[in-house]
Amino acid sequence: MNTKIIIQASANSLGNTHKIVQLLNTSKNFDVVDLTTKKIDHFDYNFKNTEDDFLPFIKEIITKYDTIIFATPVYWYSMSGVLKVFFDRLSDLLIKHKELGRQLRGKNMAMLSNSAYNDLKDGFTMPFIESAKYLGMNYIGDTHIWFTKEGKEIHPDAIQKLNDFKNIFDS
Repeated sequence: MNTKIIIQASANSLGNTHKIVQLLNTSKNFDVVDLTTKKIDHFDYNFKNTEDDFLPFIKEIITKYDTIIFATPVYWYSMSGVLKVFFDRLSDLLIKHKELGRQLRGKNMAMLSNSAYNDLKDGFTMPFIESAKYLGMNYIGDTHIWFTKEGKEIHPDAIQKLNDFKNIFDS
C-alpha cells in the first residue's frame, strides 16, 4: 500500500497538472486522486454540508497516508478554486471534528504547482506552509513547473526541478 497521495486539484482533469502528476508518479509510489471527482461543498459554519464527500475523503487520507502532495495549477496567482474549497473545509477539522483533525499532526505535506511560465509570485506557497504549521504537519517542500511556449511540453529547465522534487520522496 502506498503511504503517499497526490491530490490533483485542477479544473482540467487531463491538463498540464495531470501531465506533471503522471511524470512525478512514473514509479507508482503515490496514489492519485483527482479532486474534481469529489463533491466537496464550501465551508459552512452551520455544517449543512455533511452529505458531501469531504468527511469520508479526509478520513481516508488520514487513515491511509503519511504524505500528502497537493498538485495545483496557478490560477490568478493562487491555488485552484477546487483546492481552495478543500483547504477551507479543513476548518471542519478545527471546529466540529477536532479529534480527526488532530490526526494530521506529524504527517507530511508538499506542494507541486505549475503554470505556462516560470513566473510563480512570492507568497504563493504561504497558504501551504502556514496550513501545515497550523495543523502540526511537516512541510517537506514544493516546486513549480512550467511549460514551453507551445504549452505542450514541460520546459527543459523545469524537468530537473521535477526530478529534484521526486527525490524528496524516494529517500
